[in-house]
Amino acid sequence: MLGVGNILLSDEGVGVRAVERFLELYEVPEGVAVIDGGTSGMDLLDALSGVDLLVVADAVQAGRPPGTVLTIAGADVPVFFRNKLSPHQVSLSDVLANLEFIDAAPKETVIVGVQPTSLATHLGLTEAVKGRLPQVVQRMAEALQARGVVLKHRVLSG
Repeated sequence: MLGVGNILLSDEGVGVRAVERFLELYEVPEGVAVIDGGTSGMDLLDALSGVDLLVVADAVQAGRPPGTVLTIAGADVPVFFRNKLSPHQVSLSDVLANLEFIDAAPKETVIVGVQPTSLATHLGLTEAVKGRLPQVVQRMAEALQARGVVLKHRVLSG
């Protein structure tokens, strides 16, 4: 599982915030890695090499109303992200292209995205996107569970 984005650009950081929240809510089972990818780009090459399932949380430009949560999977995932979904995906598409070239691409990719309200320089999500974090995390969990991953909720204190 990978959260990508730039937390300094308001809603662009939703992927990073989603994986943080996921880690607060769920114990990570053996065989599942949760990565705060930020804007790492090629630094992700080793971590994503040969994975069975890649679940990406991200801000997506899909022409939808702000705060809309989208799940893109299977044949709907653009080949090498030809359609630019967010400002930093050039580097993610480069990583996936390199993995494809060395025959180590993820077997399946699921993108859970949120249409941003703002990408202005600001530390923190807009209220519309922040309010969708529970839905984003739930869809991330559902993507794992649909493929047989058993998730256990953490016991949250006070």
